[in-house]
Amino acid sequence: MKKPASFTQSIALLLVLLPFLVVSCQDQPAAEGGSEETVEVESMNDTLNAISDPLVTDIYTADPSAHVFNGKIYIYPSHDIESGVPQDDLGSHFDMKDYHVFSMDSIPGPVTDHGVALDIKDVAWAGRQMWAPDAAEKDGTYYLYFPAKDKDDIFKIGVASSDSPTGPFTPEPTPIEGSYSIDPAVFADTDGSYYLYFGGIWGGQLQRWEGEAYNPQDEYPTGEAPAILPKMAKLSPDMKSLAEEVKEIQIVDKNGDLLKAQDNERRFFEAAWVHKYNDTYYFSYSTGDTHYIAYATGDNPYGPFTYQGVILNPVIGWTNHHSILEFNGKWYLFYHDSTLSGGQTHLRNIKLTELKHRPDGKIETIDPYLN
Repeated sequence: MKKPASFTQSIALLLVLLPFLVVSCQDQPAAEGGSEETVEVESMNDTLNAISDPLVTDIYTADPSAHVFNGKIYIYPSHDIESGVPQDDLGSHFDMKDYHVFSMDSIPGPVTDHGVALDIKDVAWAGRQMWAPDAAEKDGTYYLYFPAKDKDDIFKIGVASSDSPTGPFTPEPTPIEGSYSIDPAVFADTDGSYYLYFGGIWGGQLQRWEGEAYNPQDEYPTGEAPAILPKMAKLSPDMKSLAEEVKEIQIVDKNGDLLKAQDNERRFFEAAWVHKYNDTYYFSYSTGDTHYIAYATGDNPYGPFTYQGVILNPVIGWTNHHSILEFNGKWYLFYHDSTLSGGQTHLRNIKLTELKHRPDGKIETIDPYLN
């Protein structure tokens, strides 16, 4: 991921807060290092007047995919580490190597770390960079969907399975045929169908694909040309393959026109998620270089989806990635920022806050910091 040319709300806020930040390049979060560093983290949250605290403080976590299985919340995040890889525009410094699974019995409530659920060394086809995952359950089997670069440095999406929501997960020997790019998200519809959504531009390589053809050169539309679209396909009954050809997801404005490439504050960048509320399908995503979590609505899982607005304003750190679930009659947004690491964009921490649908179906915009 690269820094945008102009200062957005999140970057400006970060600059204001620099005197308060403790910058650490260690493998473990500042909160683990001792009371002095913990005070600094708490001071930063107080200065920001953050609406929520990190859910996990002993390791860095990001991109939280949260689900309710058997009456309990399970969270499937990325596991950020400091690997020493230099930062670049394609996100090479996001060099994650494994996944932990976390659970919660209540909100608020303690968070349990169930340890490593899948390690890159156990994935035969993977080379590096295990980015944002997701999970699903069907007939008592749990599936972990994850992106990783293969031996040719091309992002593909893999799947692993387990008889427990916490793993360990056993990966398939090859990635899902027909899959590519990053940020898999599985939506289980009320009719028993499962759909896989995916894609991310820039470091996520979505701009390099035209159908099933891969072009190693980055090609982006510009100006009034339609923006690059996210992808999706229905999953087969085995949950390990696609039941149909990959399709584009149209995101349109109120006039039914596709969002344009230059519309950075609304167009799709990465981090697709789908939830259903009152028979309406909500497709939410990150706008990337403008740092919003935006959403659009439709009447079926394939779209088209009409842009509606912003769910979450920019957070500290460059990335913005989320999930949405209902639990005990309330809706929640899971997200991340970089307060725990003092603003380091590749060392993040997961959070949650309540999400509210208005009577007209619109989602109330959330400010992660009240100052």
